[in-house]
Amino acid sequence: MADGVIFTLDGKTVTAADDETIWDVAKREGTRIPHLCHVDMPGYRPDGNCRACMVDVEGERVLAASCIRKPSAGMVVTTDTERARKSREMVFELLASNMRPAADGPDQQSMFWQWAGSMGISGDRYSSKFASDDVRPEFDITNPAIAVNLDSCITCGACVRACREVQVNDVIGMAERGNHSLPVFDMHDPMGLSTCVTCGECVQACPTGALYEKSLMDKTGKTRVIQEFDKVIDTLCPFCGVGCQTSVAVKNNKIVQVDGRNGYANENRLCVKGRFGFDYAMSPERLTKPLIRRDDAPKSGDLDMRGVDPLTVFREATWEEALARAAGGLKRILKDHGGQALAGFGSAKGSNEEAYLFQKLVRQGFGTNNVDHCTRLCHASSVAALMEGVGSGAVSAPFNDALKAECIIVIGARPTTNHPVAATYFKQAAKRGAKLIVMDPRGQDLMRHASHSLRFKAGSDVAMLNALIHVIVEEKLYDEQYIQANASGFEALKAKVKDFSPEAMAEVCGVEASVLRDVARTYATAERSIIFWGMGISQHTHGTDNARCLIALALITGHVGRPGTGLHPLRGQNNVQGASDAGLIPMYFPDYKSVENIDIRGAYENFWGQTLDPKRGLTVVEIIDAIHEGEIKGMYIMGENPAMSDPDQTHARQALAMLDHLVVQDIFLTETAWHADVVLPASAHAEKLGTYTNTNRQVQIGRPALELPGQARQDWELIVELARRVGLDWNYGHVSDVYAEMASVMPSLKHISWDRVEREGSVVYPADGPDKPGNEIIFSSGFPTADGRGRIVPADLLPPDEVPDEEFPLVLTTGRLLEHWHTGAMTRRAGVLDAIEPHGIAAMNPYEIKRHGLRQGEMIAVETRRGTVDAILRADREVADGMVFMPFCFNESPANMLTNPMLDPYGKIPEFKYCAARIAPAAKAEAAE
Repeated sequence: MADGVIFTLDGKTVTAADDETIWDVAKREGTRIPHLCHVDMPGYRPDGNCRACMVDVEGERVLAASCIRKPSAGMVVTTDTERARKSREMVFELLASNMRPAADGPDQQSMFWQWAGSMGISGDRYSSKFASDDVRPEFDITNPAIAVNLDSCITCGACVRACREVQVNDVIGMAERGNHSLPVFDMHDPMGLSTCVTCGECVQACPTGALYEKSLMDKTGKTRVIQEFDKVIDTLCPFCGVGCQTSVAVKNNKIVQVDGRNGYANENRLCVKGRFGFDYAMSPERLTKPLIRRDDAPKSGDLDMRGVDPLTVFREATWEEALARAAGGLKRILKDHGGQALAGFGSAKGSNEEAYLFQKLVRQGFGTNNVDHCTRLCHASSVAALMEGVGSGAVSAPFNDALKAECIIVIGARPTTNHPVAATYFKQAAKRGAKLIVMDPRGQDLMRHASHSLRFKAGSDVAMLNALIHVIVEEKLYDEQYIQANASGFEALKAKVKDFSPEAMAEVCGVEASVLRDVARTYATAERSIIFWGMGISQHTHGTDNARCLIALALITGHVGRPGTGLHPLRGQNNVQGASDAGLIPMYFPDYKSVENIDIRGAYENFWGQTLDPKRGLTVVEIIDAIHEGEIKGMYIMGENPAMSDPDQTHARQALAMLDHLVVQDIFLTETAWHADVVLPASAHAEKLGTYTNTNRQVQIGRPALELPGQARQDWELIVELARRVGLDWNYGHVSDVYAEMASVMPSLKHISWDRVEREGSVVYPADGPDKPGNEIIFSSGFPTADGRGRIVPADLLPPDEVPDEEFPLVLTTGRLLEHWHTGAMTRRAGVLDAIEPHGIAAMNPYEIKRHGLRQGEMIAVETRRGTVDAILRADREVADGMVFMPFCFNESPANMLTNPMLDPYGKIPEFKYCAARIAPAAKAEAAE
């Protein structure tokens, strides 16, 4: 700040940066100035309307609002004069006169009453601005998570800025005039009936408690009963790959409130899952004792255990008996059939340390590389293409860099649903003038902010992307110097896309040629362009080809290796990046080192003191097939739920029932756990200490907020215990010991010690030194390939494996809902989330519904060549004609019973996003919605 503005603050010479206000400088200097309308969080502009932060400026007749006033050179500011204090007290006294007294209202914890209390103001002279003989104060509890108490509203506008400018949801506005002004939702709707997505940003921004969490209310819905917390823990959100940092408030060993923290990925923001989906960890359905399958309870591939008493299938056991039975069965198979008869599924919901230990146990203890996790079902094809093209499966730039980009492509992803906090940056970038190009066969909310919305035909990704590349090549919009210095394969790409003109591909992909040309030019000619994609790209039999096209777009235009540019596959689970980095995949040791490389394998054999399997292992779906073929006889599954997440569920569940021995370690009796021989009760995210790596490559620390329930134990300790019982000499005194060992074999974690992560909370890898920030942008000086160059791989136009025909005329696609996550094991047990989306649905365009003679709300049967599932029919204009969309999180309507198990030949990922289907009224049709 050497070049900043020098002025005097309370007798001290200080320097302000060009963008700092008096309030900002005072805070930095440790001086507290009251504030209400000024939200002290990133992304909020100061408003200056409440006048609670007034200060004295020498020589000026009136007081200045410090939150909006910028200092000038030589200015003399005093924050605590009698005039300033009296002015602030008058503001608080007047505002309090229109609010219930602190002792009576639901907002004692609010910032308003904390400041008012410090001034001796209690609000005893209360006269509600809403109260009259026939008008009651505005109170609204229609939203499942948020209470609205407008009797406490001071019309500061913080909630409006939160909704419109930070989250960019545009639900809240101000209505009426003068003293009767108040915030409204949509067009004066009750909050619960508005388009509010329940992100809770308004709650965190509100200074008075006019908006607050219903989890803090008593049963009457009138007042808060929790006036103070036992502890507040800084930790992480347990859901998507954004990796939001959180502050978790605990009372009586129960989470009662979650707020966002100022982490790089979220800057205090959260979504409905992160803020209100916490109570799954306290669910009465938590496993608290080890279980062993009863001798009279045979396994069955048919699975509808709703309403079944678990104790008719399992019996409770001691830890000693359960662990002995679990390890004994694994050892017996290892002795009789060898390591290739065993396999393990780890979890991207667990920590890096758990992922490292799990893959080490399978490789060292079982003697096989048959270890995998959910990355095989989400971004395996993306990683395959990235490893081939740029030598790394990690993102090249953080999603926050959307704010630095001139052009943003979002394809095959629905960020407002699956990565809502990341989506706020995309929406903000669009508001600032960036070109936002959204490509999706279905419509989506992000298209409302887009400059270009391309609703292409499902399964035609390569045709559309090759058409874009054709334009860039034909019009010489590529960066020739960048290609010469950094990329190989351009000539082959030119030859391949010669026949993919927009005119030729328009009919194939359903996008007009003129639009394709405009999009190609927009992306190529921008100074900084960045690409984000999701499982709409990866979950196809041609998913690797889809990602190859995106990589080619970035390499030929030089849009990689600089701020505001790059390639970013948005990760779906909270630690899918970290679990993959840690080696929880069948073909790589940690940091993507090939298990088939003799030198690498030799180094691990020396390190672990064990001969290791020289062949790559089987992937998730291949393991299921191998069980049917009698090759895999035993499994250890931790935190995964293949009975819900795998394609062709009937096939997967039959495989689980065929196993000679299945050990499941989880927090709930999931659909997979029902098939187990031994069930080990484990730790929820809120009970763990460990590190997690988000989609931005940020290694972050998660801390325990709750005690373990009953006899449940820590996941990492259970892995160690099983390892010892199968004959490994493992000794770890603390989870940090595991991290230290893991980091010693992972160059990506160089300079990122446990102590550093614990101290800083979040460190991006790679880091150049123990005291230097991590590198948010990678590939700025080449790629981690053998020759340091990126590799352009042309892609052919291949159809989906199974296309509609006369018998099955529709396309079935699957995905997620905003309120639910993955297989629903956690979110279906979160009260708020399940209240918003409680039933399994099948969504279709209203016109398609009408053509089939059906009506919204009735129960329909969705059928593919693999089975039939009943679901409630929902009208959704975002769904394309000829398509049915089903979320895969509902066990009563398990979408993955229908999906196609055919695999991408490179990433070995199933084709979840496309298969042929038909619909009809359900056999027991009934209106349920």
